[in-house]
Amino acid sequence: MQSQRKYPKLYSFEFYPPKTEAGEVSLQKVHRELSKLDPDFFSVTFGAGGSTRDKTYDTVLKIQQSGISAAPHLSCVASTRDNIRQILKSYRDHGIRKIVALRGDLPSGMMSAGEFRYANELVEFIRQESGQHFQIHVAAYPEVHPQAANGIEDLKNFKRKVDAGADAAITQYFYNADAYFYFVDACEKLAIDIPIVPGIMPIFNYTQLFRFSDMCGADIPRWMRKRLECFGDDVESARAFGVDVVSGLCQRLLDNGAPGLHFYTMNQAGPVQAIWKNLNL
Repeated sequence: MQSQRKYPKLYSFEFYPPKTEAGEVSLQKVHRELSKLDPDFFSVTFGAGGSTRDKTYDTVLKIQQSGISAAPHLSCVASTRDNIRQILKSYRDHGIRKIVALRGDLPSGMMSAGEFRYANELVEFIRQESGQHFQIHVAAYPEVHPQAANGIEDLKNFKRKVDAGADAAITQYFYNADAYFYFVDACEKLAIDIPIVPGIMPIFNYTQLFRFSDMCGADIPRWMRKRLECFGDDVESARAFGVDVVSGLCQRLLDNGAPGLHFYTMNQAGPVQAIWKNLNL
């Protein structure tokens, strides 16, 4: 973890584009609340197969105009060189300096990813088109990507993204700090030398969390599952437990050299603010 200590600590929050007018009003309120914490940037996701492309774009521009940097997600899936080129130009024209480049998820029924098969190809294209204008963030998987053949192949895939020009990485969320530490050590042995920022998922709804974690390959320790199940319909107690557990995870990560935290907010401010307060950030 020594190499990660040399990077300044950066903090960021992730939103998804709202699908309704009520969702947009709610996100504006959450954005105002979390802006008070002065994060380094807000990232905005890109739905499966580019399904929220226009909404992502609109949300990104609104955030950028508010005075805190926006970092739009770009996905390989359903993308072509021409439309990525157009999007990059528009983002440059609006002063966007950060991009989160991902392979993305194939929607059900879609057979082909598009002109970019893997995230390293997208990173390489962004560099070819834009030089060093954008700071490019990519994904990392401390507990191994669910579609990777094994941990070694997953590390090789991550290195390809770094070699293609990635500046930093944001991890899939996890609740086992040792998985992150081991991953960073393994990256150092492969001469991967970029900040690898832990992705943090506060616990909002534990049944939803169980379902989502099973799909994306994020492990929830058995003791956590059992404790959360005990709360039943007592949402407030479950959230209080989640804030306590996730705060402890974040503190351990920061104490041991993690170069910041990236919060998956699920467009909610409360749990993130509570964790932030516990960490005295």
